[in-house]
Amino acid sequence: MKNLSTYLLVIFMFMFWCLRIAVAFNAELGGDFAGLEPFNKQIEIALLFIVLVCIILVAKRKLLGAIIYLLSYGLYFGADVTKIITAILNPEDTQVIGMGNYFNLLISFIGVILPLAVLFDLLLDKGRKANPRDKKTDWFYKNEEYDRKLDERADKNNYRTL
Repeated sequence: MKNLSTYLLVIFMFMFWCLRIAVAFNAELGGDFAGLEPFNKQIEIALLFIVLVCIILVAKRKLLGAIIYLLSYGLYFGADVTKIITAILNPEDTQVIGMGNYFNLLISFIGVILPLAVLFDLLLDKGRKANPRDKKTDWFYKNEEYDRKLDERADKNNYRTL
């Protein structure tokens, strides 16, 4: 992790993961966490373990972690986003839309946007390749111009020994 964006995204992933832990824990105790309820308790708990592995893979700059993170959260939260948006757009439904649904929509929207941001961060990062460049040491080890300057300077120094 060399970029600030990666650090921030991993921190946001961890914070969202902690929020989902609190939601799942409160649902198991029979309550809700600030109006949030898991859509499916068993899948929520399985996702907590999958996302923990994904956080580690994203911190190691592996593209597989971002893809798994997007697929798992995209499928889980994407279905809820479409369900709530269709309920909002169809007011003739008998379901009453309250503030809890809007808060769930916000959290679900974050659950879809965060994996997309992680995937784009890893795809757009040029330093994620097998041989990343390190500016701290490449000036010494991979600088041919510096070597040429030293060679030219060494050829001009013709000191006489007595």
